[in-house]
Amino acid sequence: MTNLAIPSTINAASVAASTTAKTSAGSGSGSGSASTLTQSDFLQLLTAQLKYQTPNSPADPTQMASEFAQISTVDGINKLNTQLGTIQTGAAAGQMAQASDLIGKQVAVSGDALTPNAAGTASGAFNLGNAASDVTVTVLNPNDTVADTINLGALQAGQQNFTWNKGVAGTAYSYQVDALDASGAAVSANPYSVYTVLGVNVSGGAPTLNVQGTDTPLSLSSIATVLGASS
Repeated sequence: MTNLAIPSTINAASVAASTTAKTSAGSGSGSGSASTLTQSDFLQLLTAQLKYQTPNSPADPTQMASEFAQISTVDGINKLNTQLGTIQTGAAAGQMAQASDLIGKQVAVSGDALTPNAAGTASGAFNLGNAASDVTVTVLNPNDTVADTINLGALQAGQQNFTWNKGVAGTAYSYQVDALDASGAAVSANPYSVYTVLGVNVSGGAPTLNVQGTDTPLSLSSIATVLGASS
């Protein structure tokens, strides 16, 4: 009598690998990609293995459980990757909408640049660590000589803005903030470079902002605050 039993040493994983190879060779698509086994295919192979196993040497249940866990894990990872791809697509669309909404507005990033527009007007911003009774902004030329001094007087703690209208378009000015409290002690001031958003650049993996005054696009993550519409 012919023995139809499959030796116990041939487990479901090896049967799956063999079946996959045959399926790839016999029914591959024109692109050359191989067919893959699903969980349903694996269960059919497992059932066949149990049906034809040798009674005196049954398949190891622990090994079969391990094999099933492995294919379940792969299936779960594939589903997770699909979900992540969907999330990333949605996030990219949200970033694009956010970036487009900033066109024509002024945004502040960490720095001390002053960028005059065609009319010679430039905007700056800074954050005061505490309230100050005397705040002075010193505008510097590209060679670090003093271009102008702006006395802003007493200001509260937090973000403050200022406008300077004596610049020349295309000139790279910078500025520094000196602040004193009522007792004459120095108050910390963190400066921001303010730029007007001209457009959105989508050539990279994430949208960036094209701004007036610099050829380097700004990332959305670098924006500290949005000041509003350009004057």
